Amino acid sequence: MVARYERIAAELRDDILRGTHPVGSTLPTDAELAARYSAARGTVRQALAVLVAEGLVGSRQGARRIVLGNSRSQSFAELHSFAQWAKANGYTFGGQVLRQRRRPAGAAEAAKLGSEEVLEVLRLRTLEGEPVLVERTVYAGWIAPAVEAIAHDCGSITQALYDSTGLVFAYGEHLIDAVAAGAQDARLLGVRRGSPLLRQRRITTTQEGRPVESSDDRYRAGSVTFSIRNSIGANPLVRQAGDLHFGA
Repeated sequence: MVARYERIAAELRDDILRGTHPVGSTLPTDAELAARYSAARGTVRQALAVLVAEGLVGSRQGARRIVLGNSRSQSFAELHSFAQWAKANGYTFGGQVLRQRRRPAGAAEAAKLGSEEVLEVLRLRTLEGEPVLVERTVYAGWIAPAVEAIAHDCGSITQALYDSTGLVFAYGEHLIDAVAAGAQDARLLGVRRGSPLLRQRRITTTQEGRPVESSDDRYRAGSVTFSIRNSIGANPLVRQAGDLHFGA
């Protein structure tokens, strides 16, 4: 059953995406929205928090919130997986493990993950039926058995690990740069060798700070955008589907 706040968020999202609330305009106050939807103010605030996390609406400024954009995006102020971001924004997504093996950890991996043995996984991700992302993830030995038990065509390893073990990916450190596509990336993503790819390297830990994974993710150019919105209060990095660019 869909929660009340999710239904309100969906209606407001649709209004923003079709231009009922243009970029730069202010939304009605919490009280006005509560009256409109016959809901408690707390429920309305939950709905607005969803839109803030998606990058559509700014944090509270006085009595109203400002519409920041009309494209769906995920704020990196919160930690979400590719699948969680895609699902929240209504995109069709998929994933397929292409290779998986246990091996001794390299020196750098042992230092990052605190593990002598690791599980190496090569995975291809799709968005709207098109290959957009190659993931090369190295999991710490302690979580390897749970990852190996997951179906190779599972849409979300993050969700599957939560369902099977209760694991929550709580903290992430991200480094973003550009690289040229090698032979394998070019073949998997359907681009020419040497084509530019957006690379996101990350290390993820549990809430207690225990390292879970280290990953090298490579996005096909033009498939996903990382943009930055600046303000005096916060500067979240956001991810969205669309043309590749950086904006400030």
